[in-house]
Amino acid sequence: MKISHIEHLGIAVKSIEEALPYYENVLGLKCYNIETVEDQKVKTAFLKCGETKIELLEPTGPDSTIAKFLENRGAGVHHVAFAVEDGVAQALAQAEEQGIRLIDKAPRKGAENLNIAFLHPKSTLGVLTELCEK
Repeated sequence: MKISHIEHLGIAVKSIEEALPYYENVLGLKCYNIETVEDQKVKTAFLKCGETKIELLEPTGPDSTIAKFLENRGAGVHHVAFAVEDGVAQALAQAEEQGIRLIDKAPRKGAENLNIAFLHPKSTLGVLTELCEK
């Protein structure tokens, strides 16, 4: 797989409304997009820090994976997302060939209309890894 850059860092928060003042007023970042991804049961807010994006993730229901993450671990870094140049499907095939456990067997649509897929943290040294392409 050919990674070009860190696409974004996903941070789980209980409330985007409560989290934004820290990121905007204290850190000086600017929120440029808020959207809900219905099939993932999550509301997202994006901020830019240089060339890297920060994605705040708020659960929209108690059965959301983000709600479960917050319940088990509390607020904080949820995942690292890498932009892949050779396509998410190709990157998934390569990862699986190398024995990496996949959460997603095929790419799906994520926030900002990206094609995304996740690699399981049990085979990525404990880091939930997202692969992304435009």
